[in-house]
Amino acid sequence: MKKHSKHTNLERRNNDNFAPNEISILGTNCNSISELVSKVSQRLSKYKLAYFDASHAKDVEENKLSEYVFHHKGNLQITTSGKINKFQQRLDFAQFDYVFINGNHYKGAKQILILDEAKEASVLKRIDQLDSIQFVVKLTSETKYFDFLEEKYPQIKNITCYTIDEVDKIANHINNLIQQKIAPVKGLVLVGGKSTRMGQDKSMLNYFGFPQKEYVKNLLENQNVKTFYSVVNQLDSEVEISDKFYNLGPFGGLCSAFQKDPNSAWFVLATDLPFVNNEIIKLVLKHRNPSKIATAIKGKNKEFPEPLITIYEPKAYPILLQYLAQGYSCPRKVLINSDVEIVEVDDAIIRNINTPEEFEMAKKEINNL
Repeated sequence: MKKHSKHTNLERRNNDNFAPNEISILGTNCNSISELVSKVSQRLSKYKLAYFDASHAKDVEENKLSEYVFHHKGNLQITTSGKINKFQQRLDFAQFDYVFINGNHYKGAKQILILDEAKEASVLKRIDQLDSIQFVVKLTSETKYFDFLEEKYPQIKNITCYTIDEVDKIANHINNLIQQKIAPVKGLVLVGGKSTRMGQDKSMLNYFGFPQKEYVKNLLENQNVKTFYSVVNQLDSEVEISDKFYNLGPFGGLCSAFQKDPNSAWFVLATDLPFVNNEIIKLVLKHRNPSKIATAIKGKNKEFPEPLITIYEPKAYPILLQYLAQGYSCPRKVLINSDVEIVEVDDAIIRNINTPEEFEMAKKEINNL
């Protein structure tokens, strides 16, 4: 008998306990943990990193006023009241490439175990939390493994081990862990627009001997990017993603793609940009920065980025939904107001073709290339 389910079974973003990618550090005192995190973070400054800890302050009164103090350099200090809630924390940490957790207070999905003889009892108390040790750190090279660790985890001595002063090696190991979780890229070709000014479906226009939507799909697939068509009023298929966010144009198509697969980055490409070629696709992929919410093309003489030649990272999805909740469905507005990697190209390459006259001129220009 089929089990009844009240809710739609949506595809979920791959999350750890509190963040998409986290690691807890435990086994020594909190100061040593925070100091190690600080040193490692300096070496991994190209990423967006966070540290999740518990306050050690005593006699703290509940805040009656939430304070947000902004500095002109971009620093923000927040003092507010709240409780640990994995759903809220996943939203708070959604934009970070890696979150370090003080494992003396909270359990992380992955762990770094520091061997400190003074904290043997503390490790024993948390031994069941050590279910995914990534590597071991010793305070000194002479520090021994605790007997109970070897009993519980017979293979523990085979796990990579560093001493706490080998910060570069530790940072390099964490860099590799971050790289392993970088999302794959899929392609999304936007078809099915109203094409009011053109008077016919722009995705079916013939610039190169076959429909433009096929040409655009080939551009992405030539770079080994598995690509789908974003379509309206159809069922999903092996090559089509039906728009679930009605009447929101490209914004809805992008959100629908993320709803289908929130664990991939989506390279969005419109069909009214016939001068975009293989070199442009390679350029965007080459400059892709997964630490940003997106990597976008901008004309050298244009003020704003082009949202429909853009790779949107998984971390863009919650931001898109936040804009939608405020009543905005403009992907360019999201890019303008977010942390985005910009790739500049000549304006002529990213011309939109919207009218029959522009189509005829563009086709002649392409034939003369």
